[in-house]
Amino acid sequence: QLRLVESGGGLVQPGGSLRLSCVASGTFFNLYTMGWFRQAPGKQRDLVARINSVGATSYADPVKGRFTISRDNAKNTVYLQMSSLKPEDTAVYYCNANLGENYWGQGTQVAVSS
Repeated sequence: QLRLVESGGGLVQPGGSLRLSCVASGTFFNLYTMGWFRQAPGKQRDLVARINSVGATSYADPVKGRFTISRDNAKNTVYLQMSSLKPEDTAVYYCNANLGENYWGQGTQVAVSS
């Protein structure tokens, strides 16, 4: 079982950058596929990016070329580097861990506005 805690959200102007972090407490973090999801008001929760246990990554089309997911297994942490942010990136961002079972963090708010 994992407990996930996100941080790094905030208010940023369009074109700006933010880095989200998700720290996991528990065992076998290195085996989990880690992902970032986001949910805007009134919309469903959508996958943003995912990284598996061997470091292979995948991205949703709207964020390709702008966001980068990475992990540091020594620190039990997954990151989401977000650049060239747009107002439509505004959402609550959730960290997810999957190894058969799904675990979720509490979410961190990202707001992109001038």
